[in-house]
Amino acid sequence: MHRPLSDTEQVSMLEAMQLIRRHEERLAELQAAGRAAGTCTAVGQEAAAVGVVHALGADDLILTNHRSAGHLLARGADPGRLIAEILGRSTGYCKGKSGSLHVSARELGIVLTSTIVGGELSLAPGVALAQRMQGRPGVVACFFGDGAACEGIFHEALNLAVVWKLPVLFVCENNQWQAYVHRKETMPQDHVRPWAAAHGLPAVVVDGNDVEAVHAAARHAVDTIRVQGGPCFIEAVTYRLRGHFEPDDQGYVDADELTAWKSRDPIQLLARRLIDRGVLSEGEWAHVRQRVEATLDAAFAFAEASPFPSADELITDVYA
Repeated sequence: MHRPLSDTEQVSMLEAMQLIRRHEERLAELQAAGRAAGTCTAVGQEAAAVGVVHALGADDLILTNHRSAGHLLARGADPGRLIAEILGRSTGYCKGKSGSLHVSARELGIVLTSTIVGGELSLAPGVALAQRMQGRPGVVACFFGDGAACEGIFHEALNLAVVWKLPVLFVCENNQWQAYVHRKETMPQDHVRPWAAAHGLPAVVVDGNDVEAVHAAARHAVDTIRVQGGPCFIEAVTYRLRGHFEPDDQGYVDADELTAWKSRDPIQLLARRLIDRGVLSEGEWAHVRQRVEATLDAAFAFAEASPFPSADELITDVYA
């Protein structure tokens, strides 16, 4: 039995979710103003990122996808360096060469951000095998969406991880959308979990908009991997509230469905729960939001004031 989250931990998780939300919204505003390139956001999915990442330890590694800001910020990425990377500045995590789609940060255990749908799935078993062969204790958390789960690599990765008993936590953020296609057009059922369970690994479905539920499932899965070896699977059912790629008018989205999911906004759910429990007052919640804005003010100012890489850096730290 795990100890319950403390009040401090819950407020910290709420602030992390708010930071992720506002980071992505402000980046979209910057893009709309023509001051940043387009980017893929994960607005609405903050509980899945924060709930899982807060269950990981310092030795654990992360592979993620093109909607990675939540995973990076939940892991403790510096907002200024992350924004600088997205803006192509030399102070970014990859010296401004990755944009928003390829960020990696060794110091955070972020091995890879893959813009190829399912690319992270193809690499996760290899990273986990390296962990084991080198005697390192870490779990490898691999984040992907329902679109990637519809690709063949999903089954290859899970099968290999099961057969070789690799320490991989597969996290499917089922956000209902596969680029511009609703998952109902490509999946005969509502959940990915049965596909995972068929490979013989522990697999659960959790409310991906409830950060406490996600966190509890992730802690149980991580402990299972550490004790028993072999992979586990979590499907966090959530919803992508913004479009596939900024800018996107979401003209293809069912308005009633979008409205219904907005009523289950993960940040508002947790804030209201903490206020109702007496953990947080309305004033304290407002202060949290102000603190997040101040953090992002400083981060964006740092990033926009940072220089671009020099021409001498054009072919350094790249593979091709």
